[in-house]
Amino acid sequence: MIYNLLNPVSTETLLVVIAIVAVLAIAFAAFIVLVSKLCTVPVDEKAEKIKEQLAGANCGGCGYAGCADFAKALSEGKADISVCGPTPNENKAEIARILGVPFSAQEERFAVVHCAGGKVSLDKFEYVGNEGCIAQASFMGGKKVCPSGCLGGGTCEKLCPYHAINVREGVADTDKAMCEACGLCVKKCPKHIIDLIPKTATIHVACSSICKGKEVMDACKVGCIGCGICARLCPQKAITMVDNHPVIDYSKCNGCLTCLNKCPRKCIREL
Repeated sequence: MIYNLLNPVSTETLLVVIAIVAVLAIAFAAFIVLVSKLCTVPVDEKAEKIKEQLAGANCGGCGYAGCADFAKALSEGKADISVCGPTPNENKAEIARILGVPFSAQEERFAVVHCAGGKVSLDKFEYVGNEGCIAQASFMGGKKVCPSGCLGGGTCEKLCPYHAINVREGVADTDKAMCEACGLCVKKCPKHIIDLIPKTATIHVACSSICKGKEVMDACKVGCIGCGICARLCPQKAITMVDNHPVIDYSKCNGCLTCLNKCPRKCIREL
């Protein structure tokens, strides 16, 4: 056996071996190319161009898993570019050009929490359970006596990709400068008390209650009692009462602060 291994290999045998290896290599290469061709996912060039224009935050505020999914939905006509807060207007205009649709620039917005209760609002019970507002809200609507009061569990704070929300004194508060209006907190708040308003706004109603005055006063020291003084005294008629609750039309508000100064409950706050 050892003798056979030490025998010199003939040139013909060596060429045959090389030829076999070469044929196998070519066959495997052709197989790989064929598989890659058959399994290649077609690239949506329009979606790729749109993705390049998006902010790249991948925050999910638009309702899609990330910017790539949102770009695909836009290219297929299944989404609206206006729902993306972080993308600048100039980029949105370019996306509209790619899609061949009209575009109107949007006013910059930011999130506000329509509640100022926190530690000055009463609790129904001491909550002990999983962290977060969503988990708390699933048990009897949460610990607050006020049915629309901020639970202070910090779900919005933890989810915010821009670190623009902090829970202080038991209630969430937003930073106008840091907020990019992605809308994720708006979608995830189980009490639905977070809203996007223009960055030019100077005031907001820091309450979401639609309860009657006596109920509100029994539950919270700063809750809106629906007295309507703000609506009656507003020089610009920018405030209307809807379901016992003041609603501000920011297209009319000039920031005179009359409502803020006259509100007996101080639930209209300056931004």
